[in-house]
Amino acid sequence: MPKPELVVAPLTPFTGDLKIDAAALKREIDYVIEDCGATMVVAAGVEAQEYTYLGMDERKALIRLTLECVAGRCPVMVGISHPSFKTAIELAHYAHGLGAHAVQMLAPLRPFGGPPTERDLVAYFEAVARETPLPLTLYLNAGPGADVSIPATIAIANIDQVRYIKESSRDLARVSRLIVEVDHAGHARYFTTMQMLLATLELGGSGATMPPPGAEIARQVIDAYLAGDYRRAAQIQLQFALFPARWMHRGLTATMKTAMRLIGLPMGGMYPPYVSLDAAETAALADYLKTTALAKRLIEHAHT
Repeated sequence: MPKPELVVAPLTPFTGDLKIDAAALKREIDYVIEDCGATMVVAAGVEAQEYTYLGMDERKALIRLTLECVAGRCPVMVGISHPSFKTAIELAHYAHGLGAHAVQMLAPLRPFGGPPTERDLVAYFEAVARETPLPLTLYLNAGPGADVSIPATIAIANIDQVRYIKESSRDLARVSRLIVEVDHAGHARYFTTMQMLLATLELGGSGATMPPPGAEIARQVIDAYLAGDYRRAAQIQLQFALFPARWMHRGLTATMKTAMRLIGLPMGGMYPPYVSLDAAETAALADYLKTTALAKRLIEHAHT
């Protein structure tokens, strides 16, 4: 089977006046490629990247800047999610023109209410597939997107151009079935998230997608697993039992941005009106990270 992949979605750094901080983005992408060993980078594709707050011109700028910062060092998957398939197609053309490897779409909610049917979702992905030569990624994240059933997921995966699936659930029953019916069946490569990483590897899935600095921990899980050191892989995977779960009442983005600041890679604050961790929560996170694979980086930054 192909080696597992680590797909990393860089956080979006903002300046004080809520512009994209290009210099911080460049430092972050260097980190996710060189230190986290990202095999693919996601540009403006997942909610942790706060792309939904950006206007279309700003969103395109974030996509362009991400590709420029990656500079061909690994493939880039571009997020084109939008309720309108016409806007998704416009973004797909833009991504193709910039040299993207693939595009990613959140399974959309039905804009006039009610959950979308399997037919709705298949038609949406087919409409975009007809207009772009790029491989498509089905992004599954119930909440901002539709809660897609297992049969509907399999139906979308059977569209020839859908080559990847990003699964955000932590449901082992769902994940194990879809690894078999999608990945093992050869329809699409199936990626989960940090809490499911080791289980995904053991079941023969393709890897996982996540933001930094969780990706640096994930790289160590993958490397230990590939080396056959399964005990070490399990020990490192356990770091995801509490991180980010203990701070998720603030949200994944807030937790990861705080962690990045603690290891010396500040990404700016949350896009308002949302707030980050308070002082006590930040101190608790710093204490916990000292027990993880990020400890050396955190301690070195604390002494600079």
